[in-house]
Amino acid sequence: MKEARIMKENITYYLVWIICLLAGCTPTPKQIEDTTDPIPMYPDYTDIMIPTNIAPLNFLLRNDADAMQVTLKGKSKEIQLSFGKKAIFPLNLWESLLEQEVGNRLQITVVARIKGKWFRYPSFYWQVVPEKLDSYISYRLIEPGYEVWNKIQLCEREINTFEERVIADNKDTDGSCMNCHIYGNKKGSLSMFHLRGKQGGTLLNRNGHLRKLKLSNDSLPNGAVYGDFHPSGQFAVFSTNIIIPAFHSLGSKRLEVYDTTSDLVVADFRKKQLITSPLTSRKDELETFPTFSPNGNWIYYCSAPIQPLPDSIHNLKYSLCRISFHKDTKEWGRQIETVWDAQKHNGSACHPKISPDGKYLLFTVADYGTFPIWHRETDLHMMNLQTGKIDTLPAVNSDKSDTYHSWSSNSHWFVFASKRDDGLYGKPYFSYVDSTGKAYKPFVLPQEDPEHYDITLKSYNIPELSTSELPFDAEDVQEIYYDEEAETFK
Repeated sequence: MKEARIMKENITYYLVWIICLLAGCTPTPKQIEDTTDPIPMYPDYTDIMIPTNIAPLNFLLRNDADAMQVTLKGKSKEIQLSFGKKAIFPLNLWESLLEQEVGNRLQITVVARIKGKWFRYPSFYWQVVPEKLDSYISYRLIEPGYEVWNKIQLCEREINTFEERVIADNKDTDGSCMNCHIYGNKKGSLSMFHLRGKQGGTLLNRNGHLRKLKLSNDSLPNGAVYGDFHPSGQFAVFSTNIIIPAFHSLGSKRLEVYDTTSDLVVADFRKKQLITSPLTSRKDELETFPTFSPNGNWIYYCSAPIQPLPDSIHNLKYSLCRISFHKDTKEWGRQIETVWDAQKHNGSACHPKISPDGKYLLFTVADYGTFPIWHRETDLHMMNLQTGKIDTLPAVNSDKSDTYHSWSSNSHWFVFASKRDDGLYGKPYFSYVDSTGKAYKPFVLPQEDPEHYDITLKSYNIPELSTSELPFDAEDVQEIYYDEEAETFK
């Protein structure tokens, strides 16, 4: 079945390529004029690091060009292709080129015809690195406005092709909200997401077997929200939040979301138990965004003192903390350590994620609060866990919201949601991290039609990377939503 799908893709690519060749069927450019103007390329794929398994970086020119010639020059070969206004590379040629040029730098030169004249733009470069991205990415497709959130799909996309499939669609589940699809150990064989609504619950996928769980009880009535798997797969840690939306009457921020209460809980999937600690269930403190360390010995999370809300929302600043967890005894530690102090840094931390090799802690920083998606000032920061040094990632961040992120299994890539294009629509961007911990200029997830991001009305939300394909689909989700009762936890 997968072979047939790949054959269909290749036929599609060749047809698209032939159309592009016909659209750009012009004589060899002559009397070319060099220009120092930067190339008006969209998406911006200039001077980036790329893996060998990325889909073709198709692009267009944002000007009056009606034809272009693209030259890709590597160490082993040079390829020259003709296109119309859009450069759409054939998949087989693209894959072959990247495999041959691994470890080398590709020089890309574009000559464009504008109103009958040919112009050569300054060359740019793609460094082909040997470390690959994980093979799959999942994300939530949702309209960016709070008014139409009810149209939601969870999707899975292959990194090296443009193949996308829907793994859950809320039109099949009474229009209920779907949250935060995450993986265990970066594998499609273990994952979960929350399905809200009357017949909802937390859907746990283990090797394609789906369970619907009610992760609440009499002492934890709020239910699970943000979470992460323990590396053993037996446990997961969650925050239990009561979330309140509020709207800004003035300024650039449209929507504010804050917690009135939030505590932490560990769920034992095998024993159907919820395990709490008084240190992370305090009435005067808000705890959220928990994540396990790669060895499973620590729970990292965000914590802030309770403030009078919404009046004191600007004083709500979350620190990064950690507490130990012992899986054999299922006990929390007895001491909390502060990893990043919100008052010292005058900011608020969200979304802590540790690289799988345990070296780096990636997190988002906003001026205040716990909902950075509408905060234009939100940036990614990366802490070296051996030295404590913090990199503010100037090569990665933009002047708009850069937020939720996920590491690749080899710790050399991370994907994050960014609104850098228009401040409204989030898109998945990839950044490479070398062996010294240096992060490089990111690039957006390529699309078969480079105009895709201009015309889509969907925001890409909660991007997560995985090494393998998910073993369920939207029909399986619909079936368990209607046909099975949620398992209760004690």
